[in-house]
Amino acid sequence: MLVRIPGILGIDAVAHFRRRLEGADWVDGRVTAGYESAKVKRNTQLPEDSAVALELGDAILTALEGSKLFISAALPSRVFPPLFNRYGPGDGFGAHVDNAIRQGLEPETRIRTDLSCTLFLSAPEEYDGGELAIDDTYGTHHVKLAAGDMVLYPSTSLHAVTPVTRGFRYASFFWLQSMVRDDGQRTLLFDLDRSIQLLSADQPNHGSVVPLTGVYHNLIRRWADL
Repeated sequence: MLVRIPGILGIDAVAHFRRRLEGADWVDGRVTAGYESAKVKRNTQLPEDSAVALELGDAILTALEGSKLFISAALPSRVFPPLFNRYGPGDGFGAHVDNAIRQGLEPETRIRTDLSCTLFLSAPEEYDGGELAIDDTYGTHHVKLAAGDMVLYPSTSLHAVTPVTRGFRYASFFWLQSMVRDDGQRTLLFDLDRSIQLLSADQPNHGSVVPLTGVYHNLIRRWADL
């Protein structure tokens, strides 16, 4: 399941993020890459323990808590502290699959990576290339979103960042462990939840809303791994 989540950050928040990021100290992006990924990764990142990364990461986590679409699609159990990367001319990230387990600076940050997230912090017209290319059974999806928008996709996906040829691409990236680890089950729950919301909005007193909501929660009881 590939889900676009618009407006995680507003215009003013994106501008603040960019000011902080453009004045930060960057390091080789391979510091968080696995053995195979490091062979095809060319970018820079903020150190996990940098004051800027911690400040902006907390702001993203707060914003996610207010996104009903994110909660519905991800059913998050634990979210890895957001990281930040920058791609300039000549940078890119070849095809790879994210590590199954991510360990942060603290023991409690270790998670199983069910879903990967990329939050775009550069407007599409600011750079050429730099598309997030995600493979699934329907082919390769090329994702290049507005600044402040985020894409959520299964961490099992083969994906890449195409080479940047002009400008700079700033983004935040992170992973989460879902209460429902199976992507097929999460997709069914997401579709059911969205359908209930639409029905409730169109016909608030429809007799099917409560029974369908019960089905939704009973499926979560059956599938959730807390």
